[in-house]
Amino acid sequence: MNLEVLYHDNHLLVVNKPAGVPAVPDASGDAALLDAAKGWVKQRYEKPGDVFLGVVHRLDRPVSGVVVFARTSKAAARLSEAWRTRRVRKVYWGLVEGRPRQGQGSGELEQYLRKDERRNLVTAARSPREGKLARTRWRVLADLGGRSLLELEPLTGRPHQLRAACAALGCPLVGDLKYGARAPLPDASIALHARELEFPHPTQDEVVRIRAAPPESAWWKPAAPWLG
Repeated sequence: MNLEVLYHDNHLLVVNKPAGVPAVPDASGDAALLDAAKGWVKQRYEKPGDVFLGVVHRLDRPVSGVVVFARTSKAAARLSEAWRTRRVRKVYWGLVEGRPRQGQGSGELEQYLRKDERRNLVTAARSPREGKLARTRWRVLADLGGRSLLELEPLTGRPHQLRAACAALGCPLVGDLKYGARAPLPDASIALHARELEFPHPTQDEVVRIRAAPPESAWWKPAAPWLG
């Protein structure tokens, strides 16, 4: 795996995860991002023996974008606390089929979501008693003729939250068959990219802001003028 490193210091390693790669080893036995990141640290810093990297958060296998690893146990604990207390700002880009049916250019969606673990599928519940609150801020960045480029900001951290949000808006993510897309993408990915993360540095009094370019795939190219 050709690892794209976005930032590193003595406490952090931030990389751009390719779509289709598991964040951590799983039952598939496929090469995982965590293992590639450990290999990079071992070579870059000439580390003998095993390399420690703490998993702070994850992205679904078919999703690309910014992933943060902690290089020390202290950093792992402090970053995990930042995620738990929602001191992290996450911005995603999504290519969707059509446009949000609300007819507006932006909005905030609230849902109560419940997850079927057996099917690995999230559905909307009718009340707080049946699901957990998910809040998603969204806006249309570009109309691409049959598709739209959305900016998505999850204000909560529920499984498959953005995928379910796009489906609820009437514009499923391109390639996301599980949530209503009409056709798969050739590499079995979905057109969802973790564009930006903002989080407190674990040992310094500063905020780290990292951006990642989306995949160089044919389906992202029509959005190129807006991607920067």
